[in-house]
Amino acid sequence: MAYVDEVIKEVSEKNSNEQEFIQAVTEVLESLRPVVEADDRYEKNAILERMCEPERIVSFRVPWVDDAGKVQVNRGFRAQFNSAIGPYKGGIRLHPSVNQSIIKFLGFEQTFKNSLTGLPIGGGKGGSDFNPKGKSDGEIMRFCQSFMTELYRYIGPDTDCPAGDIGCGSKEIGYMFGMYKRIVGGYKNGALSGKGIPYGGSLGRNEATGYGAVYFTEELFESIGKKLAGTTFALSGFGNVSWGVAKKLNELGAKVVSISGPDGYIYDKDGISGEKVDYMVEMRGSLRDRCEDYADRFGVEFHAGEKPWGRVKADVYMPCATQNEIGLEDAKRMIEEGTSKLLIEVANMPTKAEAVEELQKAGFMIAPSKAVNAGGVAVSALEMSQNAMKLSWTEEEVDEKLKKIMKNIFNNIDSAAKKYGMDGNLIAGANIAGFLKVAEAMLDEGIF
Repeated sequence: MAYVDEVIKEVSEKNSNEQEFIQAVTEVLESLRPVVEADDRYEKNAILERMCEPERIVSFRVPWVDDAGKVQVNRGFRAQFNSAIGPYKGGIRLHPSVNQSIIKFLGFEQTFKNSLTGLPIGGGKGGSDFNPKGKSDGEIMRFCQSFMTELYRYIGPDTDCPAGDIGCGSKEIGYMFGMYKRIVGGYKNGALSGKGIPYGGSLGRNEATGYGAVYFTEELFESIGKKLAGTTFALSGFGNVSWGVAKKLNELGAKVVSISGPDGYIYDKDGISGEKVDYMVEMRGSLRDRCEDYADRFGVEFHAGEKPWGRVKADVYMPCATQNEIGLEDAKRMIEEGTSKLLIEVANMPTKAEAVEELQKAGFMIAPSKAVNAGGVAVSALEMSQNAMKLSWTEEEVDEKLKKIMKNIFNNIDSAAKKYGMDGNLIAGANIAGFLKVAEAMLDEGIF
């Protein structure tokens, strides 16, 4: 049995109840075959096995008291996956769906994503099955403080720097940081990123993931002789990432015609621009989790219980919500609709493996999330740099650095795909480019 097949089999057997993690490992390792088979050092040093096993994963209880005085208990996680090229870096996800499989898949992907940024950051991820929606500020604060009373043992500016993610914004990070500095007895603001501006946060962080995704798209368009201006995009989600994408696409002359939520999607043929983009912030802040609110406000089509994939005419599909939101039937509709041949993933692993295969067979170019959404973690790392130097860059300085990082990411993955005979396969290019840097560091550092 080939080395890659052996590792996939071993990971599947050891983690049989962790389907998201197995899915992520399988997708990455399959694309690494030409690299791994060309260099026997990787098998001799068990590089793939070591990459697929977190250096450390902790699970802990998080007790907190709700406003009614009742004690609630959630489960917290931190997966410190790989520190070969720098301290662990990755967000904290607060969502009812969070479990060990989700955290491990995200931490595994984060290792490659962080490598692609060119910055010295390793891969990690954390979170809890706590749901901040519908909770008072007091309840959120008490949860975050309890969460940090355990997490503080494992993080620090030179060890592990968590950031925000789904359900964890600057408010939650603020509560966590307040408890962290109280426990450790020092102002180590580089221990967390995504902080508020007054206490060490970076200008441009809120927009970074969305803006970075558009800068990546700009480079991709240039490589295939297209322009963003006049191009129509179908988005999913209406959170911080979708908002940043919509805002920047509008600035560059593109049109966004859809967003979605758990209740369904809206189609706005005139485009989501101006006050409509601003309203996305209100929708997110309301905690109602309803996309239909947009339809009620602006009088556009709302389709309950459905997703926009293959149901709206768009030149580019851009999922910005969550993992596995595009399945095989969605892919078939996208192909049948026939307008688009481009899928640009912004959410983490939004496309199921069978859907990726179907789309690729139909000639779709797919830009993978680990490259497209790397702008968020890149600016988080830039926040760490500013904290370490005890200074603050302007929003323009941060944005310029972000543009350069996203340009380099596209060029690196495009070059990697071409080098290994997979021109145009950006998924393989991203996995290969991310792998090579981490693998070489691991080889140089010895067995650990």
